[in-house]
Amino acid sequence: MKKFITLTLVLCSINLAFAQTTVGDATLPSTLTVEDQNLTLNGAGMREKFWIDLYAAGLYLKSKSSDGGKIMAANEPMAIKLHIVSKMVSSEKMIDAIEEGFEKSTNGNTAPIAFEIEKVIGFLKEEIKQDDVFDIIHTPGKGVVLIKNGQKKGVIEGMDFKKALFGIWLADHPADDDLKESMLGK
Repeated sequence: MKKFITLTLVLCSINLAFAQTTVGDATLPSTLTVEDQNLTLNGAGMREKFWIDLYAAGLYLKSKSSDGGKIMAANEPMAIKLHIVSKMVSSEKMIDAIEEGFEKSTNGNTAPIAFEIEKVIGFLKEEIKQDDVFDIIHTPGKGVVLIKNGQKKGVIEGMDFKKALFGIWLADHPADDDLKESMLGK
């Protein structure tokens, strides 16, 4: 029985090793489970600024898609995983980037979701360090859950908010064009 358990653990470990994607210095899982639904890594890339890697990002969907607009509008389970790879990413810089991202993804019309944006900013005020991992998970009927290092920070409801949040990476004017293309699997 011990040999069987050991063999099972070894095989599971081997499977887990292959079920990952490396992006720069970050490793992202190839799948996530959200509300008993398996999501597959649609694409992943690195957010860079001035040739410095800031964070790896992966987009997880029920089925692959390269249409950012449809993904933003879809009311189905999906997630974005951010793995901070630089010491240069701080809470203040992340908040500034998120605020700028909301401005771009809403074409400057953040007023309808101002309360929700403030909630996200509140979740990000805690110190951010290299190797922190954020999960941004949308679940229909529940909203967007923000998780940092496996710890739930809060839930924000509303499809308009979800569209704008995912739009930071997937809208016509994303945070990083190359990252958007990578997340869309292009």
